[in-house]
Amino acid sequence: MIRRIPGLSSAAPSQSDLADGEYLVRVNETRYRFDNNKPYFSFQFEVLDPVSLQGRLFSGRLYCHAKALWKLSWFLRDFGYDSEMLDGDALDEHALVGLNGVIKISHRCINGRMLVNLEAFAPAERWSDFSGPASTTEVA
Repeated sequence: MIRRIPGLSSAAPSQSDLADGEYLVRVNETRYRFDNNKPYFSFQFEVLDPVSLQGRLFSGRLYCHAKALWKLSWFLRDFGYDSEMLDGDALDEHALVGLNGVIKISHRCINGRMLVNLEAFAPAERWSDFSGPASTTEVA
């Protein structure tokens, strides 16, 4: 049986279509995921720049167990999360949606699955430092 699904041919590319590199992004969605060993926050990001990749979505995660809190804190500070909430050890998932910043990603293969690794962060104001001509390119 053949099914017609309008829009299937023009569906958004998967996250693997983004090359390793730096992107100016906005947080579209965040969810806390509980895991006995490694609880984490799952994020969905939307690419704002480079313009050629604008609107692309990709997901990543930041762990929130004791050894990984430094990276979550780095992300929150650079993306402009409320410093009073952060100083009070409070994280409001809804307040994260809409925050902008620069993110450096790479891809890692773990157990046969390709995952996006969130490597580094910077405030959105620093995007001009990263957006040179050799910054990022699209994977063909």
